[in-house]
Amino acid sequence: MGRGLPHGRPRPSAVSRKLPPEKAEAFIRANTEPMAPPHVPEITLHLADEAHALWQRTEEELEAIGLQPPFWAFAWAGGQGLARFVLDHPAIVRGKRVLDFASGSGLVAIAAAKSGAAGVLAADIDDFCAGAIKLNAAANNVHIDFTSADLVGMDGDWDVILAGDVFYDRAFADRLLPWFAALRASGRTVLVGDPGRAYLPKTGIEALATYQVPVTRALEDAEVKKTTVWRLKHVAGGWNQPASHTCG
Repeated sequence: MGRGLPHGRPRPSAVSRKLPPEKAEAFIRANTEPMAPPHVPEITLHLADEAHALWQRTEEELEAIGLQPPFWAFAWAGGQGLARFVLDHPAIVRGKRVLDFASGSGLVAIAAAKSGAAGVLAADIDDFCAGAIKLNAAANNVHIDFTSADLVGMDGDWDVILAGDVFYDRAFADRLLPWFAALRASGRTVLVGDPGRAYLPKTGIEALATYQVPVTRALEDAEVKKTTVWRLKHVAGGWNQPASHTCG
């Protein structure tokens, strides 16, 4: 991993050492500020205001104990778009059990909780996310459960699955698509927020809303990313392979 943030969120390794929650929370408080993502001003998150500085500090100080880069410290375009959609269309989650997959900061999970979900589980394999989501949920006066388990391929009592910025890696997309397809086939709603990542499926999805989402150039290749919320459809014949173009 280089010293700068990549254009397009790379997938963290599933292997990391456990960090005591109090240490994670202390690091988050020391290196972030409460602020509202530009496209979702109703929500407050502990975010980095200088992306590169936090990235380097995390690499230099925490590499020895196997911790991941701070994906949880930024409001990614897909998550902002998906959170916006949930807040604007609360009926999609109201009274339902929601899984926010690859939750990061917990932005989408918080939007679901604020929109009246019966219960929200945020899932991310990065142990830092437990601390970030705890702090961010408290800042927004909502309750969110968290798991660091790798849920891909697993079933649960979820009615709605939300996932922002997950189609950035071919191997990860190849794992996700059969799982999402199985969940959709069993009657669940699967919504994805995506700003044109490389491995978004070419078929089997329908656009629900499109936004122009402000982001930092440290994260992306533009200051505003066209971001679409997609609903996955049940495809009897299976999924087509995702596109292989370079992510925008």
